[in-house]
Amino acid sequence: MSANSFDARSTLQVGDESYEIFRLDKVEGSARLPYSLKVLLENLLRTEDGANITADHIRALGGWDSQAQPSQEIQFTPARVIMQDFTGVPCVVDLATMREAVKELGGDPAKINPLAPAELVIDHSVIADKFGTSDAFAQNVELEYGRNRERYQFLRWGQTAFDEFKVVPPGTGIVHQVNIEKLARTVMVRGGQAYPDTLVGTDSHTTMVNGLGVLGWGVGGIEAEAAMLGQPVSMLIPRVVGFKLTGELPAGTTATDLVLTITEMLRKHGVVGKFVEFYGEGVAATSLANRATIGNMSPEFGSTAAIFPIDDETLNYLRLTGRDAQQVALVEAYAKEQGLWLDPAAEPDFSEKLELDLSTVVPSIAGPKRPQDRIVLANAAEQFKLDVRNYVATADEAGEESFPASDSPAVHPNGAPSNPVQVTAPDGTTYTLDHGAVTVAAITSCTNTSNPYVMVAAALVAKKAVEKGLTRKPWVKTTLAPGSKVVTDYFDKAGLTPYLDKVGFNLVGYGCTTCIGNSGPLPEEVSKAVNDHDLAVTSVLSGNRNFEGRINPDVKMNYLASPPLVVAYALAGSMKINITEEALGTDQDGKPVFLKDIWPSEAEVNEVVANAIGEDMFNKSYADVFAGDAQWQALPIPTGNTFEWDGESTYVRKPPYFEGMAMEPSPVNDIAGARVLAKLGDSVTTDHISPAGAIKADTPAGKYLTEHGVERRDFNSYGSRRGNHEIMIRGTFANIRLRNQIAPGTEGGFTRDFTQADAPVSFIYDASQNYQAAGTPLVILAGKEYGSGSSRDWAAKGTALLGVKAVIAESYERIHRSNLIGMGVLPLQFPEGASAESLGLSGEEAFSVTGVTELNDGTIPRTVKVTTDSGVEFDAVVRIDTPGEADYYRNGGILQYVLRSLINS
Repeated sequence: MSANSFDARSTLQVGDESYEIFRLDKVEGSARLPYSLKVLLENLLRTEDGANITADHIRALGGWDSQAQPSQEIQFTPARVIMQDFTGVPCVVDLATMREAVKELGGDPAKINPLAPAELVIDHSVIADKFGTSDAFAQNVELEYGRNRERYQFLRWGQTAFDEFKVVPPGTGIVHQVNIEKLARTVMVRGGQAYPDTLVGTDSHTTMVNGLGVLGWGVGGIEAEAAMLGQPVSMLIPRVVGFKLTGELPAGTTATDLVLTITEMLRKHGVVGKFVEFYGEGVAATSLANRATIGNMSPEFGSTAAIFPIDDETLNYLRLTGRDAQQVALVEAYAKEQGLWLDPAAEPDFSEKLELDLSTVVPSIAGPKRPQDRIVLANAAEQFKLDVRNYVATADEAGEESFPASDSPAVHPNGAPSNPVQVTAPDGTTYTLDHGAVTVAAITSCTNTSNPYVMVAAALVAKKAVEKGLTRKPWVKTTLAPGSKVVTDYFDKAGLTPYLDKVGFNLVGYGCTTCIGNSGPLPEEVSKAVNDHDLAVTSVLSGNRNFEGRINPDVKMNYLASPPLVVAYALAGSMKINITEEALGTDQDGKPVFLKDIWPSEAEVNEVVANAIGEDMFNKSYADVFAGDAQWQALPIPTGNTFEWDGESTYVRKPPYFEGMAMEPSPVNDIAGARVLAKLGDSVTTDHISPAGAIKADTPAGKYLTEHGVERRDFNSYGSRRGNHEIMIRGTFANIRLRNQIAPGTEGGFTRDFTQADAPVSFIYDASQNYQAAGTPLVILAGKEYGSGSSRDWAAKGTALLGVKAVIAESYERIHRSNLIGMGVLPLQFPEGASAESLGLSGEEAFSVTGVTELNDGTIPRTVKVTTDSGVEFDAVVRIDTPGEADYYRNGGILQYVLRSLINS
């Protein structure tokens, strides 16, 4: 029950139903707040308890100073939690382990139970092993169940053991698309109350739901577990960046082009830790599908959320996707009553403002390794010529002449390096493979497969290509992995499926596939040519992530593009071709076919969307979303409130987080004599720290699996193995593209082991074991944007279990910094303008950190003293940003804090 200090409790009548609401207009200053802060204000009014959430917190939010730096901590209580299986399995593992820990400490295991709806969508496990055939989907599903049976049985147990926990089975769709099409409420109804739907999710792209006016963002799994158990999310009232949209998108551009433009603008502006909110006349002209695409990319530009207010477009989408009439009426009435309805002419109070005229957007792609590195499509071939030089050995590296001139035989006619290799396909035909060859073309990811306009455009490009006699190049692995079954339904109804099949874009699964790194192996002859000749081949995907080493271990350069451009690049077969001017191929008469010849008009796309998509499709696809197919229903379900761990399992094992835990936390200690496990550069992502993709046989994780009798073909991926801490520790910092500067000349999970004479190069895991045996604490040195990318809690869990006590970086991405604290790792920042390089740190020093013990006094030191045995000293900024985070750190982590709190309650 709310303390209701502001007398905000009221009633809203909608049709025959009456709902309790908390009126925002009872708080002085609320009317001028941006939409997102109004949602937070309602949250505080409804959950005010006089202790964690007080009238002063509510007044502070009502009196928000848009120009002030964030300093006021508040406690946000999300209405629900959403998960995907890569991050959800370890969440359920942790909850199962917490039940046992509570029991061992004399508490009631039933206290470990979600207090708010928690929904998990299995979407990250399907791998695109099979492609280009009519039965690719069926074969991939069969392989998925074979590989993941243990994990799926465990999740089915969780569904029965925990209240309020539901699982959307495999083969249904991608979590964020399922969320906007089915699970999102926009306005939540629970216990007779109506209030804004809010959430946290264990995937950074949870922000896709911001397009529906739902405030939520990605958090690490450990924060999500705490939220499920009733722990509010500690946060500072953020700065809110207003992003004004004007005009309309020009013909020939797509939502992908728009979102890559916005990503580039906002990453350049700097929005880490801030909310972004879209406003202006252009918002009303932006379809819900495009809003969702923009919201989805929020982590790519670094903001916490990227939200759109509620308007008629929101209501139309809710109707289209089968929400009932009472729910739609409630959303409209509630939004208008609470001042949450879009006014296109309004200029809310924002901390900062940007503006984009939609008519200036041009066709674009992004790459070769970051989503914010936008390239105008017309310049893509020229940019590739420059970028590829960072990925291939050139003559000057061999001590010979400088980079080959344009008339050298080792250079393509457009000036790019060239190393042509003859390849023989299984059918006996031959072709030439070279740097820049597109070896993966994937229509994948919720970002774009949720958007019918770009999906229909892709299918129409395929149709026109087939009619001209074009098909994919033989070296291109082509895959179609929609985010829901609705996509294939409207392709079928529009008669477009046969054309996609003919150019190789057969259905491979309903899941993330290539975007999460589950692209599956390249054809054997392609993979062999690439590796034997060190070719810098490329992927083109309609996803949101293109980080190094993520998409496929054979592919060095990765590009994000709209679905129709993915089809175009599959036809062209190379990034060296300027597809805006050069022919993609020849038709039946030998005439060149250009992109403009097969690009559909806006009217053509709109006609198909209008005629082929209806409410009935969504009702059919989501009729019983939690039921699953016959294979899912046939899985045997373990029983009992506590899980029976299988000591032989290589997928699900009991983690060691609570071993030896006492009811009272030990005092925080300073760090003495620490060694550097890794010295890393800028933009090190959570993919670098904890890869999700393939497990190589000659790595510590691969050796562990081999020793446990797992065949190489059954290794599966790091992502699917996240329920087994033994594999995940061995996989931490094991990305094949990681460059550890204290082990120069290496690439992958290597370091130098200073416990041994001459500090030999060794695997990071092996060195960690030696350091821990010697009682030596470890630190990580890093540059800017440390931990960008996915909300991957294992990037923090693995770091902690390797024995790392502190990370010292130039700057952090939001989620990873909080995840480190959640695992008891101290995040420190170099002084402003300083770096490991400017301070002369080689990574070979021994480090001590003093002043940390001030935390034992209930305060947070602003800085701590870092000293090294080489004489370098500096004051590092302590990045524990809130009192709540300090409590987590004092307890050794967020789960330990929650566990003690639940037992004491």
